[in-house]
Amino acid sequence: MRRALFITLVSCLITIHQTRLINRCDLAKLLHQEEMDGFEGYSLSDWLCLAFVESSFNISKVNENVDGSFDYGIFQINSHYWCNDHQSHSENICHLECQELLNPNLLSTIHCARKIVSAMGGMNNWVGWKMHCSGRPLSYWITGCRLR
Repeated sequence: MRRALFITLVSCLITIHQTRLINRCDLAKLLHQEEMDGFEGYSLSDWLCLAFVESSFNISKVNENVDGSFDYGIFQINSHYWCNDHQSHSENICHLECQELLNPNLLSTIHCARKIVSAMGGMNNWVGWKMHCSGRPLSYWITGCRLR
């Protein structure tokens, strides 16, 4: 009986912590289809670099911050400003539940990311992009990707 309970518990924990990764070129194709190339002056390479430095292309990533807020999804969108997670105070500027940012189709994530880069600061709103992508040659991020 204990063994069956232990196996069930381990199975649940594995399911909860399951990582969903998206291939770099698949993400580039989706972002291209959603007309993100050139949006607010940012290239597909900027978006791919952002996704890599924030989540390593992990759609299901959730990170808790020291202020009690959480970052969600492939672009690590913060719950304090952009989405509602019902755990911390949120301005919910994107008007969505944070869990929607973990959806594999990424449409809610892309819609919210558009609002973020349209705000003052653009991609500088992401510290990871500012530190690791801004002002650097990034064209290699789309090398080998067929966008059509």
